[in-house]
Amino acid sequence: MKIGFIGLGQMGSGMALNLVKAGHEVTVYNRTRAKAADLVAHGAKCVASVAEACRGDVVVTMLADDSAVETVCYGYDGLLASLAHGAIHISCSTISVVLSERLTASHEAKRQRYVAAPVFGRPPAAAAGQLFVVGAGAPDAIRAVMPLFEAIGQRTFVVSELPKAANLVKLSDNFLIAAAIESLGEAMALVAKGGIDKKEYLEILTSTLFGCPIYKGYGTMIAEGKFEPAGFAAPLGQKDIRLTLAAGEALRVPLPLASLLRDRFLTLLAHGGETLDWSAIGQLAAKDAGEA
Repeated sequence: MKIGFIGLGQMGSGMALNLVKAGHEVTVYNRTRAKAADLVAHGAKCVASVAEACRGDVVVTMLADDSAVETVCYGYDGLLASLAHGAIHISCSTISVVLSERLTASHEAKRQRYVAAPVFGRPPAAAAGQLFVVGAGAPDAIRAVMPLFEAIGQRTFVVSELPKAANLVKLSDNFLIAAAIESLGEAMALVAKGGIDKKEYLEILTSTLFGCPIYKGYGTMIAEGKFEPAGFAAPLGQKDIRLTLAAGEALRVPLPLASLLRDRFLTLLAHGGETLDWSAIGQLAAKDAGEA
C-alpha cells in the first residue's frame, strides 16, 4: 500500500518505521527533515511538502495537538486539498472531539475517507509495533486500513462508525492515566513522610492489588524522581485534560477530578515543568508536604 506519514516525533518515527518493515511504500514528511534520516535509510522516501505526502492510498497524521493537525489539513496545499477522492486519512493524534467532527465533515465534502485511530503506548511500544489502536470510521475504510493497524500495534479496538468516538475514548483513558499518576503521587507522599521507602511501597502495590503497567511504570518514575527525558511531555498532558473537560462540558458530564488534574498540570507548568514527563505531577504532593 502507498502510505504518506506526517509527523515524525517520538511516536510517529517508530510507527512509520514499522509500516516500512511491513513492506508498505512509505513517504514521510516532517517539518524537521533531519528526523526522517533513519526512515530513509530503511527505505522510506522523504518529501518537502504535505501535498507530496498525500499522493498515495492513505495518509497518516501523528501530530501534537489540534493546531498542528489543523495546519497540516487545512493549510494551503494541505492534506484536504491534496488527497485523492476515495483516499483515506488516518488521524492517530490525540485531538479534540470537535476537531474530529470537523475533519469528518471536511473529508466527506471532498469525497475522501476519514478514520480516527488514536493509539495507546509510549515511544518504546511504538518502536516495537506493540501499540493498542482505537479505531473509528466507516466499515469499508476500517477494513482497508486494518493491515496498517496490525503493523503498528498488538491489538485494534473498533469502537464506532463515527470517528469522534475514538477520540473521546482516547481522552477518557488519558484522563484515567493522569488520575492514577496523581493518586500514586499522593499515596507516596503520605507513606514517605511516615518513614516508609517509596520503592518498597511500590513493590507492595504492584505485587498485590495494582499489578499493571500504569502503576509499575509511572510509580517507578515517581519513586525515583526521574521525569526526563519525557516520553510524554507535561504540556501534552495538560492539553489532553483540557480537551477532556471540553468534551465533558459539551456532553454535560461533570468531571470534578479532571478539574483538579487541570490545576495540577498548570501548577507543574507554572514552576518550569514544560520539559518534564507528564508523570511529574506525581511529585507535586511531596512538595506540598514539604518533602521535595
